[in-house]
Parts: sequence; C-alpha cells; structure tokens
Amino acid sequence: METFVIRKTMRVPVRPTESGDGTAMARRLDAALLSAGFTLSKELLEHLSKRDPQAVATLAVKVLAAVRELVGDHVAHNVYFMDFPANVPDTMTFWTGLAGKAIAHPDGAPKVAERGLNLLDLPGYGRYQHSYEEMAEAHDRFLELATDRVTVLRLGATLDEEAAALYLALAGSSVPLSAADLAGLGELAKAFVDGPQPASYPVRENKAVVNTARLVAGLPMFADTPTDVLRAACGLSGGDVTLLEPTRFGPIGRALRKALLSTLDGLVAADETLLTDVGRRPERWKRLGERLHPHEYPRWPMAAEVFAVARGDRNVRTFAAKVEVALSTGDTTAALSLLRTAPGTLMRSVDRLARLDTPGLLDAVADAAPHASARVLLSLREHLGRRDRHGGPRIFVNRASGAWVRSDPLPPLDSGLVAGLREVLDTEIAGRLPDPGTILYDPAVLDVALPLSQKGNAEGFGVLPRGSKTAVGGELLRFFMYWRNSERMDTDYDLSAQLLDDEFRQAGWLSYTELEGFGGVHSGDIVTAPEGASEFIDLELAKVTARYIVPQVNIYDGEGFAWIAESVFGYMERSREQKGMPFEARTVRTKSAVRGAGRVALPLLFERGEDGEWSARWLHLFLKGNPFFNTVEGNLGTASLMARGILAREYLTVGYLLDLWRALGTEVREWDGTPPGGKVTWIGLDVPDGLPAGTDALSPERFGELIPA
Repeated sequence: METFVIRKTMRVPVRPTESGDGTAMARRLDAALLSAGFTLSKELLEHLSKRDPQAVATLAVKVLAAVRELVGDHVAHNVYFMDFPANVPDTMTFWTGLAGKAIAHPDGAPKVAERGLNLLDLPGYGRYQHSYEEMAEAHDRFLELATDRVTVLRLGATLDEEAAALYLALAGSSVPLSAADLAGLGELAKAFVDGPQPASYPVRENKAVVNTARLVAGLPMFADTPTDVLRAACGLSGGDVTLLEPTRFGPIGRALRKALLSTLDGLVAADETLLTDVGRRPERWKRLGERLHPHEYPRWPMAAEVFAVARGDRNVRTFAAKVEVALSTGDTTAALSLLRTAPGTLMRSVDRLARLDTPGLLDAVADAAPHASARVLLSLREHLGRRDRHGGPRIFVNRASGAWVRSDPLPPLDSGLVAGLREVLDTEIAGRLPDPGTILYDPAVLDVALPLSQKGNAEGFGVLPRGSKTAVGGELLRFFMYWRNSERMDTDYDLSAQLLDDEFRQAGWLSYTELEGFGGVHSGDIVTAPEGASEFIDLELAKVTARYIVPQVNIYDGEGFAWIAESVFGYMERSREQKGMPFEARTVRTKSAVRGAGRVALPLLFERGEDGEWSARWLHLFLKGNPFFNTVEGNLGTASLMARGILAREYLTVGYLLDLWRALGTEVREWDGTPPGGKVTWIGLDVPDGLPAGTDALSPERFGELIPA
C-alpha cells in the first residue's frame, strides 16, 4: 500500500515517530534519489531532518525501492556489445565473424552445412559475454546536466490518510481505470470499504471492485442494475469485473449467494424493465445460475426471473432490439423517441441517426445532454472533430488495446448539424466544469489527450493517454526494453524501430538484423532472459532523416506479454557529452509496462515537425502478430497504418478544457513563477516549487479528475 501511494501521488506518507536529528540520513536519501532522477521537496527534507535517524533509514529503503522500480532502475541493465553505443559492428560483419568461429569449431561445420546459418547455433550469439560489472568498467562516468529530469517527492499525510484519499479518488473516478489501478483499488477497498465512500461510482467496474470487497466484509452492495450483480460475482471468483474476459465461477458460499440473490430480487421487483439487461450476456448468467441455485430460494422469485430470461424461458426484448426494429423499418422518429429515454445510448447513436437524416436530432441531443455522463459527451465531441470532412484512415481500438485501421467509408455529415452538435456539447461540458479559481498551467500539457478511459494505459512513469503529444529534447533519443521470463527459458523479445518517410513509407529499420544505420545503433540481440535481459536503440536525432520513428517490441518466441514475469519499455533523452552507462535513470522520460493480448507492442511513435523539432505521440497499441518469429520486417505495413491512423485522429486535449474555462471567464495563464492570490489550480506534467500554499496541483496521475462528473 505504501509503495502504491508513493507511485500514484508522488507523496511520501509519514508515520508518527520520535523526534531526533535525522539530517544526515535525510540528505543521504536525497542524494541517492538524485541518481534516479528524484529529489525531496524542501518541506519533506525538513520534516525528515527532525525525525529519528533509524525511522528515516527505514523509510528511505521503501522510498528508494519504489521510485527506482518506477523508472526501471531496480535492475542491472546489461548489453550484448560492451561498449554500446560505441563500437557496435556492422550486422553482416558480426554474423560472419560468429559463423567463422562456428566453422572453426570441430563440431561446428556439419551443423552449419546441414541446416544453413541459424543465429541461435552460433557460439555466443544472444547471450551476455560479460558481466554487468565488466560492462560498467568500460564506460565513462555519467555527466549530470541541468536538463536531466528531476521529479520532486513531496511530504504526505499519514499512510492511512493518504491511502484513504487515494481510495476515494480511484473508486469515484469518472473514467475507467487501468488494470494496475483497478488491482490497486481492490487492495485499498479491503481496508476502506467500511469507511467513507465516494458520492457516486460513475464507472461500473470500479463499483464492482468495491462491491466485491463489501460482500466479503458482509456489507450490502451498491447496485442499480443486474449487471452490477454479475460483475460483483465475477470479482468474488477472481474473474474479470470489466466483463472483457469470461469468468469461471467457483463455489460461492451460502451467505454470499443470499446477498447476490436478494439484491437481484430487489432490483427486478422494483423495475422489471431491468430484465432487458440480462439479454446482453445470457451465457454468463446461466453459468452464474449454476452456482447460485436460485430455485432453492423461493422467497426471491424475481431473482429466479433473471435466470429464466438467460435460459430463454422468458422472452424479454432488449432496449437495443426495440431501437433496431424501429430503424430497420425506417421509422427514425420512433427510434429517436426510444433513445430519448436513454441519454447515453442516444449520444452513442448520434452519427448513425445523423446519416439517416433523423428529424429533431439536434433538439433531442440538447434535451438529453444534461442527463448523459461527461465522459460520453466528451467522447462524442471528440468523434465529431472531423465528421464534417472527408476522413482518411480511421483507427479502431478495443478495450484490450488491439487495433485495426481502415479507410473511412462514412460520408461527411452536414456541416451545419455538426457545428450545432459541437455547440450543444461544448455548452454542456463547460457548465459542468468546477470553479478552479486561477488556473496556472505548463504549456507541455496543452497537447496531452484527455483520459476518457485509462483501460489501455500501461502502468509506469510518465505514461500519458493514447494520442497525447509531448516535446522531445536532447541530442540522443534512446529506447530501452527489459524483460524477465516467468517459466520458459527460451523467451525471446526483440526491441526494434521502424523509420517512415513523410508518406509513411518504409525508410529503414533498426533491429537485430540491422544493428547500425539511419542515424541509430542497436545494442545487440539477447535471446534468453533467465535473470532478465535488456536491449537498447540509440538514435542521434540530427542524423535521422526519417519523418517518423515507430519503436516496437516483438515477441520472437516464448511467453506472451500477459503472463511474462516482467516486460517494460521506455525512452531516455540524453546529450552526447553525458557518456555514462547505457541506462541512466536521470535521463528516463517514461517507462511503461508492456502488457497486452497481442504479440507485437507499439507503445508510442516519434514525429519530426516542420520546424525540425521532435515530439512523442502515445499509441498504447498491440498487434496480433504471429504465434512465433515476429520481426520488424514482418510488421512494416501494419505498423505504418497504425501510425497514420493515430496521427489522423483529432483527440480532445487538456488545451480544449482550458479554452472552455477561458470562455467562462476563468483566469487561465501560463506559470511564470509569479504566484497569484486566492484559489489556485495547477495543471502540468510536474508540480513546480513556488506554488501558493493550498494550490490544487493536477499532474498526469490526477488528469482523470479533469473529466467532470
């Protein structure tokens, strides 16, 4: 819990301890943190300096472990070529040299002659030829620069207070959480489920995690639909409360069966139209019924009706079916009348209704907008960004971050209707924005996409929502990947980078088959990771002639991203003069876990603007790939399409919300170091020193709070 709080809030919870002179230990902690790119705030340093030295030492171990793992500094990153990025040989020279050694070996020639050149058979290929310590001795000392990242850790309240506040923020989040945050919410719920709760649960899977803990604690559920009960039952069996994956229901104790059935009975008895909810997932309800035995509880007859609908013994036409019947007969007026009763569904159907020239659509949207969630309104507003123009490639991303691209077959909508819809949505969204006082912002956040959903976001440091754009500095851009297998010793991941020209055509690549060229160099192929392995790609940006750089992680063989012990990707910004080790934590700008269902990961891409400056754009995409032997050469066309699809889409950004606040008369200005008076809200990638006391500081970990209720 303590580690989770530090990672999510960048605050260090403090425990009541005896007073003392902890100055020396606090300064040692601060010095150690600087090597990882972190530092203690003045307030936190002063607080620790007045505490018992032993207590500070105990806290230091936890804080250092938390932040080092956060940026990937918790492991020793070795490389195949000891001097990387210097002295990396030409690919063919390297391969022929190893082949020559194989042929010279008494047992090598027949093997090469019979099977051809198999890299994995070559002596020493893909396995470290030196220790980490030997590699470290070959590198010059790292030169720290003022441009290196330094993230400030701030003084928090007690652990219980910080954890309780984090629980309320996650449970009441307006957007779906990432898998890591949802798991963290589950742990927090065990401790705080019987205490203060958020005013509402806008996201149903967040509510399901809380309900699971409440049921285990013997507390009543928060439920307003049968699906809330289904999600909680999945949670009790250790399944997927998002309902993305099927759950194998285990035995459910009598007390829990009673709680689930009585809740179902109460819901349906109060409103039988809720039975239409069951038809969306009948098979899962049937499997759950096998565990709940509703026939054994005649006092809850309406609960039994739920399973009768699931089995088909009772026919209940779903709401979606009624709408489809109306649309199939061309009766758009009847369809719109039905959809007026379901504001969220209406908002999701606007494009289709507009293409059918549905009369009264704009008025219906204006009437329904106040009753739809802000996330749905923002999603529709984002969708309408280009709908009055002919579209290019259109990207579709599912809840598991799997993606596909196709040319947009939809004709443009009427520009007058689109303008009217945008105005209605902007007005409604603006009316829900809270009063922030004076807004101070960092210009770097203007192109950060609003986190309308965090499901596809990876756990890590500096991770931003899909579509976000941030500037890239430094002369060198260095990607890194680390993986550690769980069971299969032959697990082989490959870090590669695809380079594209202005028309998204292939301009080259860097991988184990192309170690050097195009302004970059690869650190060498590692094919097995019994204790973890790292690969790097170093690019001197001034020498890169390509317009786009698309790094990717390919599974060549072995365990998938979902069940490997550890798999991460990140990048560093460096200068040539800094020298140092292949991995230097102070230069890490982002590190994200690579967890997904595909066999090829596309974390982000880099784009060179018309002014020659580079920027990063977050993708968070996974390609299905092949079961074995994925390579960058085999993904050239698909990765290029994904890059085009992401860049063609207009995402709503933090800058959009700032413009709405300005239109409301709110003072919004760039932070210049001069603190204003009164209530202040800060929005930026990092929290700077010098903000007025009491400032509500929003950094990326809290950007979900920008989405209104």
